[in-house]
Order: sequence, then C-alpha cells, then structure tokens
Amino acid sequence: MRSKPLTIDSRLPEVGTTIFTVMSALAQQHGAINLSQGFPDFDAPAELLSLLDKHTRAGHNQYPPMAGVPALREAIAAKVQALYGATYSPDTEVTVTAGATQAIFTAVAALVRPGDEVIVFAPVYDSYGPAIRLNGGTPVVSTLRQPDYRPDWDEVRRLIGPRTRMIIFNTPHNPTGTVWTAEDLQSLQALVEGTDIVIVSDEVYEHMVFDGVRHESVMRYPGLAERSFVISSFGKTYHITGWKVAYCLAPRELMAEFRKAHQFIVFTVHTPSQHALAEFMARPGWYEQLRALYQGKRDIFRQALGGSRFELLPCQGTYFQCVKYRAISDEGDVAFVQRLTREHGVAAIPVSAFYPGGDDHGVIRFCFAKSAATLGRALETLVKL
Repeated sequence: MRSKPLTIDSRLPEVGTTIFTVMSALAQQHGAINLSQGFPDFDAPAELLSLLDKHTRAGHNQYPPMAGVPALREAIAAKVQALYGATYSPDTEVTVTAGATQAIFTAVAALVRPGDEVIVFAPVYDSYGPAIRLNGGTPVVSTLRQPDYRPDWDEVRRLIGPRTRMIIFNTPHNPTGTVWTAEDLQSLQALVEGTDIVIVSDEVYEHMVFDGVRHESVMRYPGLAERSFVISSFGKTYHITGWKVAYCLAPRELMAEFRKAHQFIVFTVHTPSQHALAEFMARPGWYEQLRALYQGKRDIFRQALGGSRFELLPCQGTYFQCVKYRAISDEGDVAFVQRLTREHGVAAIPVSAFYPGGDDHGVIRFCFAKSAATLGRALETLVKL
C-alpha cells in the first residue's frame, strides 16, 4: 500500500480534456446536432470500403515497411508531382503516418531541442503547442490579423531570433477557414532564406479550397520546399478520419531525421488501409469532386445564415465556418456554445480554445462536413436565434 500520494510534476500542467471532446460529449448528452468536432457524418466511398475488405482478406495484415507500403508512397509521390510539380522519392522522402497529428509531433520531436523556439499562428490548432513543449521547445505566437485572419509578416520578422528552430502553420486554416496567398508564401520564403529554420506545413485541407482559389502548397516554392515537412491527411480527403492515416513529405535529409523518430513513436501504420488507399488513389476526378462537394455545403450554410443574426466571417477553405454572435448574446464564447448546445440543440466550438491565452473575440466555429439532412436541421434552428 502506498504511504503517500504519488507526486507528478506534469509537463503539460495547463492541459485538460480538449474542447472538442467536451463539446462532443455535451452534444451527446443533450441529443444535439454536433457541428463542433471536425468530422463528416457521412461514409467513405463504397469502393474504398470494398478495397479495404479486399486487402484485409488478401492477407495484408502484418507489419508493413516502417515508412509505409511502397505502392502507397509511390501513389503519394505521383499525386504531388501531378498537382504541384514537386518531385519526391518514394523511397527516401515520403512516409506514411498514423494521422496528421502524429506527423506533426514527429517532425517536432525529430528537430526541436530544449531551448529552441517554434513560431505558430493564433488561432492555432491545439496539438501544436503541446508537441513543442513536450519536446523542450517554446511556442512563440504570431497573431493572425482580424477580421480576415491574415498573417502579419512584420510581426513574424520581429519574432524570428537566434533560437528560432521551426515555423508551423496550416493552410487552408483551421479554425478560421482562410487560405494563404502566393504573396504570403513568398513573404515566408524571403524571411527564412539563408537561415536554418525548418517549416512544418500542415496542408490537411489542401483539396478544400473554394471559389477557384489555388491551394498554395509550400511544394510550389523551392526556397520553402527545401526546408519543409509537408503533411496531408487521407482522413480529410476520403471522409475516413477514424482510419488515422496521413503522410509526410520532406527532402531526404529532413526525412531521415523524421524517420528516426517515427520508428519509435508508431513504427508502422495499419497495413490493409494503406493497400486500399494506394489502389483507390488511381481513380480519376476525386479531388475535383471533393472541392465541389464542400463548396456546395459551404454555400448552403452561408446562404442560410446570411439572413440570421450571426455575422459570417470569410470562408475560403476547409469545412469550417466561423461566425460572430454578438447580435444574439454578450456571453463569452464558451458559455454561448454550451447554452447553444443545451437549449437549442446545436453544438459548436468556441474559437477562444485556439488561442494560447484563451482570447475571446466572440467568434465560434461550425463544421459543415455533414449530410444535407443534418445541416438542414441545424440551420433551421440557427436562423431563428
């Protein structure tokens, strides 16, 4: 029997249950429509599910190579060559990961050392800061400028210092739905030129960019590509977030360090899923269909709320729509989304959860990656508030 309570000096003392888990649980408790957590409520392509069954039954159920099934790495390399004109060796520059969050953590673990600084952009996805701190680094925050959440490159320039080891960003941006421009990528490229700063470019929503806008991957910019880990997600692209399969691309020298960490963090990723995805990626037209699908849902969502008391913020990409609600309530955003869930049956996410200091700007985020029936029921309620 223990004589006294175990003393634990937490490395993440400020971290509790994530707001996504909290709001999903609250939605379930009250039978609310869950527009909070970012996942579709419709299924993956039937053909992809059939391919998963096919490869499971074909015996592809043992450990794959540490870096991923060769056919999938080859398909990934062919994809980025076709879309972005970027050449990556499937053997040495492409690694399949257990989701994008693992890829981000692995990139940080591979290169960030105690005392290093890592620049992130707020509102910032919630896994970035903990990954940095767990590996001994210090997050340094650049705040995106409202109301359109644009990067402030003068501020970034001031934040770069001798301890800056890495810059992490994502475009299209979660939670705001904004998309970085060619000018943004050129500004970033100019800032890191001649430095040893490494980039982690989180591009999981690369195929959800609307209104004819082009996704500006760092792979299009040689001065960035040569120093970047580029991360994307099959979960987002094929409506299979529960499969937790993603990938990372990087130049050979960076990928060698990434794989050193990867092999001890997860080692390998679910084998039949990789075979199924490799075969399915050969199907033409999917990315165009995906963009049209989500632009249609965005347009329906915005059109309905356009006549409400919610103030719509720009949404150029992702499957998230941010809104201001001050014409409805002067509550804080956490209190408002909780009441929205309990009393009106629709769950959302408070954007203050994406600010390290919990900054509350009266903005909440809805996910519109839902079926027409789900969106219709939610919008019927929201327009009446």
